[in-house]
Amino acid sequence: MNPLKRLFKQTFIYGLATVLPRVLSFLLVPLYTSVMNPETYGEISVIFSWFAIFNVVLAYGMETAFFRFFNKHENKEHVISTSLLSLLLSSLIFFVAALMFKETFASIIDVKESLIIYIILILVLDALAIVPFAWLRAKERPLRYSIVKVTSVAINLLLNIFFLTLLPKMAENGQPFWSEIYKDDFQIEYVFIANVISSGVAFLWISGIYFDTKYKFDKQLWKEMLKYSLPIMIAGLAFTVNEVFDRILLDRLLPEDIAKAEIGKYSACYKLAVFMTLFGTAFRLGVEPFFFSHANTENPKKAYAQVTNYFVIMGSLIFLGVMVFIDPLKKLLVRDQAFWEALDVVPIILLASFCLGIYHNLSVWYKVTDRTKFGAYISSVGAIITLVINISLIPKIGYMASALATLAAYGSMMLLSYHFGKKYYPVPYNMRKIVFYLSVSLVFSIFSFYVFNRNLIAGSILFLLFLGLVYKMEGDKLRSIFIKREN
Repeated sequence: MNPLKRLFKQTFIYGLATVLPRVLSFLLVPLYTSVMNPETYGEISVIFSWFAIFNVVLAYGMETAFFRFFNKHENKEHVISTSLLSLLLSSLIFFVAALMFKETFASIIDVKESLIIYIILILVLDALAIVPFAWLRAKERPLRYSIVKVTSVAINLLLNIFFLTLLPKMAENGQPFWSEIYKDDFQIEYVFIANVISSGVAFLWISGIYFDTKYKFDKQLWKEMLKYSLPIMIAGLAFTVNEVFDRILLDRLLPEDIAKAEIGKYSACYKLAVFMTLFGTAFRLGVEPFFFSHANTENPKKAYAQVTNYFVIMGSLIFLGVMVFIDPLKKLLVRDQAFWEALDVVPIILLASFCLGIYHNLSVWYKVTDRTKFGAYISSVGAIITLVINISLIPKIGYMASALATLAAYGSMMLLSYHFGKKYYPVPYNMRKIVFYLSVSLVFSIFSFYVFNRNLIAGSILFLLFLGLVYKMEGDKLRSIFIKREN
């Protein structure tokens, strides 16, 4: 099969594994906002921001290291067993330490101590699932990967619906058993109970690798993997600061009486940029194994350039599409008008997510040349920009500062990666075409959102014009990938 065709096939399946869970998770937004006040939803958003940070620390870059060494190391069994043992040990250490100092842990992330047990369990289960999921991707088994991911999130969604809507109704109807179980001030606890169960189901489903592996800890290999992975962790931390730390800063820098409500509005409208995030994540999941497996082929740089070109084309279509149809989307996905106040952040966050997706494509140069420290440097620059802008401007302009900081950070990371990539691993990107698509999509989006004031007819015409332009310029090339030519 054509390598690019296989890439798009795997990206489609990984896309389902990413899109469907995110869509299912997104259904929690109207659910949460219908049963919770903005302050409670804001509190949950802050807690999940801390989740993201601890997930990066507990993974410490081993997922990417696993891909790299699984493809280049002669003894793949050693890579699997060493990775599993490393994460088992680190997860056990965290589990014991977090339980011993749970009061301190609770004060650090500013949550009720009653939530700590749930948080610890979720973090440990997610950490232990890292290598099994990575193994499925490395062995090119996207279908099983997708089924597990989707099922886990579906369970989480159904449990949330049960705990937050069905259980209260059953308790109100005077059913003795359910009345004793239900607590009307237990909403946040119910959210995390659902997460514990869904994470547990996912881990048990893919935990077979822990029992099938013949364990041998290769100390030298482990050191090499850590040398490769720790810069990835630093980059991941910096990336996470860019992605979620704004909620934590909003919580600390805004007046206490409005902070949680403002975070709730910002977080809900932030979700409208999920389509670009979904596309970028799905593409990255499909393309990362492709990058590594093609690193030693005859002309990998040409393939990398083609991949990035297609990413920009599809990303431009998604960017313009969301801008054109944002009013129907907001009514469909964020139904409570109280949250629409933050709608102006959507174009900024959407463009920032697009820049991040391009950055991930450009970052191939430091991954295949083992210069992962540059990923840490670049992401750290982005994190510094995020912190400086947020700390400086949140007291003045609130969550708009967070949106602008996100765009500035990801835009800078994209440009820095391109700059250093030209020096260390020059890829023949078609910059004229990339800039052209980006520019046309951005100009059309500005006209649709600001000039035509989100008029659906005018926006649809612009979208169709852009779609026709793409078809005229790329139709033949796309057909050559997806349609097998007759001999």
